[in-house]
Amino acid sequence: MNQANFFAAVEAGNLAEVSRLLEAEPALLDAKNERGATAVLTACYTGRKEIRDYLIAKGARLELEEAAAAGQLLRVKELVEAGPAAARSYSPDGFPIMALAAAFGHEEVVRYMLSEGADVNAVATNGSGYTALTGAVASGHAAIAKWLAENGADVNYRYARGYSPLLSAAANGHLEIVKMLVASGADLDARTDDGRNALAFAAERKHEEVAEYLRGQGLAS
Repeated sequence: MNQANFFAAVEAGNLAEVSRLLEAEPALLDAKNERGATAVLTACYTGRKEIRDYLIAKGARLELEEAAAAGQLLRVKELVEAGPAAARSYSPDGFPIMALAAAFGHEEVVRYMLSEGADVNAVATNGSGYTALTGAVASGHAAIAKWLAENGADVNYRYARGYSPLLSAAANGHLEIVKMLVASGADLDARTDDGRNALAFAAERKHEEVAEYLRGQGLAS
């Protein structure tokens, strides 16, 4: 089986090679890599939406983590209704299912998962420390981040190397999210383990509008 080549083609966004290998070995469609991720999930992780959609169109069997990451709400509902505890479950590589939906910008899936009992503050078990809010913030999904904050997400959650949602938003230049987090009670004085605060990140990465806003909030680096 050309599994390694297949996953490499998925990660590279080489649709022609993915198609060629799949034509030769249809079983690759539902194969999993060493981390337990299918090609669909791998395509989601690497931003290869064309390949994700191609694999789904070819009939890839979507488990809950793939359906959530790909925004396939009907399939998510089908799986959760078959086993309600699934709403609180994790992907094979340790991410809360709702966090996957949030990170990839699927607000309807996020809302549905919470309505079915998902823990809005569930933390990844793979060492990343990711939650639904950190996923939405890191990916710049402002509407989802705002909705999560309004529905119990911890805006002052601290994870890898002392990051908080505010620090991540400032580092990535997401002004709307920075403003929302501050309005929601985010700690302006939060610093990473190496001592950098939100203003330091914004200035360092030349996000001038974010830096100006934070200075206006009385923050100094």
